[in-house]
Amino acid sequence: MTSKTDTQNPTQGDDDVRTAVREAYGARAREVAAQAPGERAAGVKSRFYDTTDGMPDTVVSYGCGNPVAIAGLQPGETVVDLGSGSGLDCFLSAQQVGPTGRVIGIDMTDDMLSLAEQNRAKVGATNVEFRRGVIEQLPVDDASVDVIISNCVINLSTDKDAVFGEAFRVLRPGGRFQVSDVVLLRDVSDAEHADLDLWSGCKSGALLHSDYAARLRAAGFTDVEVSITGGGEAAWASALINARRPGGANTGMPFLKGGQFIEFLAPAGLDTADCCGVDGKECC
Repeated sequence: MTSKTDTQNPTQGDDDVRTAVREAYGARAREVAAQAPGERAAGVKSRFYDTTDGMPDTVVSYGCGNPVAIAGLQPGETVVDLGSGSGLDCFLSAQQVGPTGRVIGIDMTDDMLSLAEQNRAKVGATNVEFRRGVIEQLPVDDASVDVIISNCVINLSTDKDAVFGEAFRVLRPGGRFQVSDVVLLRDVSDAEHADLDLWSGCKSGALLHSDYAARLRAAGFTDVEVSITGGGEAAWASALINARRPGGANTGMPFLKGGQFIEFLAPAGLDTADCCGVDGKECC
């Protein structure tokens, strides 16, 4: 079964979706820069990140997981974060890869990039840099990256195949693709698919979980795992996704993982308090 996600709909073309996403997350960045991050962002970081001591309040997350917890990062590795936002996952990755490692955050939203740069100065992360770009066309050299992470961003793209192709291109042989994302447990309706608010809220653009795995394999990835960590009656669930570019000594070996699987949290524009895994509530 193939998701509707990459089927063009006259009400949500690529430019419309990208504009809606940029506006939604730009507004969030401006709120945070004005020292008003709100409970949605604070709730994600406080409930599901165990290692954010010393991070300024402006280093927020609107994600649906903690990709750093599953990435098994090693000193000296080069990491790329797709849709790096305020920089939280980049800064946590930088701590793990150490001074000999490198972290590159990619984001298309100028307000988020500005916030991330301000946060980088506050944190003093000298091994982190942020680049403006879209995840369908990464400003990163071929075969130059050890690990790709991302937190609830790939679902926002209208061309997932381009994202997976670019991820494969920039990874070294044996490189790891380890992300947290929203997936569909059933296809969405035409009305849901056409709703730009649901797109920017990380719902309507999500892939069916089986389609996600199939597209990664079609892009050339092996050792593909899609572990669903939420669900119930809702169409949407959070998933932890692992895959590897073939080659290197680790192909076929289990992924290094740490941390706990976490439940679906609402991204920007949705109400965290109503989402599953929070204070014992059922899935939204």
